[in-house]
Amino acid sequence: MIRAGKHGLQDSGIVCRSPPDFDMRIYSPHSIAALVAELGEQGIEAPVALEGTGLVESLLKIHTTKISYKQLDIVIRNVMRSSSDPAVALRAGQRMRITAYGMYGYALLSSATHAEARDFAARYIRVVGPFCDFVVTQDSATVAVTFEPLHWPNPAEEIHRFAVEFALSAHLTATRDRIGQAFKFSRVLLDYALPPHAGVYNDLFECPVLFGQRNCGYEHDRADGPMALADSRTHAMASEMCEHLLGEVNRAGGVAADIRRILIEQPGKYPSIEAIAEKLGMYPRALRRKLEAEGNSYRDLLAEVRMRLAIEYLRKTHMTNDEIASRLGYSDAANFRHAFVRWTGKSPSDFRVGARA
Repeated sequence: MIRAGKHGLQDSGIVCRSPPDFDMRIYSPHSIAALVAELGEQGIEAPVALEGTGLVESLLKIHTTKISYKQLDIVIRNVMRSSSDPAVALRAGQRMRITAYGMYGYALLSSATHAEARDFAARYIRVVGPFCDFVVTQDSATVAVTFEPLHWPNPAEEIHRFAVEFALSAHLTATRDRIGQAFKFSRVLLDYALPPHAGVYNDLFECPVLFGQRNCGYEHDRADGPMALADSRTHAMASEMCEHLLGEVNRAGGVAADIRRILIEQPGKYPSIEAIAEKLGMYPRALRRKLEAEGNSYRDLLAEVRMRLAIEYLRKTHMTNDEIASRLGYSDAANFRHAFVRWTGKSPSDFRVGARA
């Protein structure tokens, strides 16, 4: 069963949303600042982490500084290359205190109840430029949070693990700031193989940690009672600002973001650029010019969407290559296979085996 809506595609438990724009500088630099600070603990100076970003350390302390995912991606790769600590992402995430998130953090602290804070966190997470999207589900006793790295979807790549580690550690730190230091995860689930530094996971999370799972995320005991710092006036003010910021994020990325959303909402029935232009109220030639000005093309955007969905299908379903090829709009499995090898360097079958190893 497939359900499509404004939040993206949900297919057999798969939730796929259009990723936020990679190049627009609209986010606070708090996560980059945490990574730079963690490298500093290892005696590595800020210019090493910031090389290629156009940023200097002093800019990270100015509230008007805005960064893009492209700059964050560069910093992550610099950190992975230069750090001698394989758990650097887990340690950097511990620096993400709830007040580092600005109005988003204050809105969480001032929520009326824990349930309200959870709902707010999931709805507005994109305003802070997170490493991962997340979805919250719950039953009478347990809350489950499922992660999806925004720009690093391939679990076979080290940067995917880095993004998940940072997000997990940051969630634990911010939730303890909101609820209390006694808060713990009851279980952590990860979609990649056990890393050499798995012992750090045990020390940090103090709960069962399961690798090679279908999804990434964590679970904890459910609590819906009142928040200690609840304040309706502060929450209303912070919520209003976050709503404004979310609108900014959703508008960012120009026409390419609109096209990604349309393609994700119609898996396997990808409209032509002419049909998309009509839907956007534009002439096809004008749409092509706008995409070219943004450094994009319809062909590249379609390939990006297909790749993200293919990775999700291979990781999280038992569909055959023929079924996936059909779902992605390919005429046969051979064409899908050639495309997947071009995207990832692996055949679909080899990728699936590696993801489940």
